[in-house]
Amino acid sequence: MIKEYYNENAESFVENTLNADMANLYDRFEKYFIKDNSILDLGCGSGRDSLYFKNQGYIVTALDYSEKLAKSASKLIGQEVLVKDMREISYVSKFHGIWACASVLHINRIDINMVMKNCARALKDEGVFYLSFKYGDREEMKNGRYFNFYNEESFRQLIKKVGGFKILEMFKTTDVRPGREGEYWLNIIMKKI
Repeated sequence: MIKEYYNENAESFVENTLNADMANLYDRFEKYFIKDNSILDLGCGSGRDSLYFKNQGYIVTALDYSEKLAKSASKLIGQEVLVKDMREISYVSKFHGIWACASVLHINRIDINMVMKNCARALKDEGVFYLSFKYGDREEMKNGRYFNFYNEESFRQLIKKVGGFKILEMFKTTDVRPGREGEYWLNIIMKKI
């Protein structure tokens, strides 16, 4: 169902997210990397973040579950964007970092442990993982999309259960898109242990 939503709404989604100011989040993530490090943009959407990381000199692998978003992002970043379900990625020790901005939040609480383990396996030793969720502690369907909300405590419980990561930073932000200032996000930066 999530794939269908993004395939049907790809154009408006790109339009609404492409120019969002992500500088603060980029700065917090990038301090853990050096140029030529490899980054997986997991659920790359419009390709906005992949393009930024490419322009900073990182080696970027971009993937998305939506064929239409992948096609659009491929044009933007000038390289193929892989069409994959994050529940099925099978990389082993390939990336220095994973960037999952507002993507893992579409994975339900039954499957999220598997996704987190897939990501741990995909990271090199001490690799860094950024991810974000709508702030709260619940699950909901809204406009044809599933959302998984976490707060600091519920996310800590998830990581305690999953294992394999140490939380480096956890912070709350407001949505950077115009008209969304009342929406809050939980941002997490973790290291593979």
